[in-house]
Amino acid sequence: MQDKIKKYTLDFSKVNYYLEVHKIIKEGLDFPDYYGENLDALWDCLTDMLGEPFKIELIGMENLDCKFKNASDKITEIFRRLKHTCNDRYSDEIIIEIVSGDMRYEIN
Repeated sequence: MQDKIKKYTLDFSKVNYYLEVHKIIKEGLDFPDYYGENLDALWDCLTDMLGEPFKIELIGMENLDCKFKNASDKITEIFRRLKHTCNDRYSDEIIIEIVSGDMRYEIN
């Protein structure tokens, strides 16, 4: 699976304004122009990605957590829910990692 997996990186390490968060998400995940730049639209577009293996690296979540704690928590929860959607049907096809320095841990 590793050689066929599509990889995405969302780097929040330099985010200063909340609108930048959704710009990074949209560009980093190759979302369509109609992406609504809100958490409901994030969920909708993420579930559209289901069906093929992918990996998402979340970099700079500590910055996002520091500046926009509520949004950070909700975004993390959306990715966690994605792993378990459809009774875990896609959980083996989705890898979501939070990267902090040299440390990596997978959202389960």
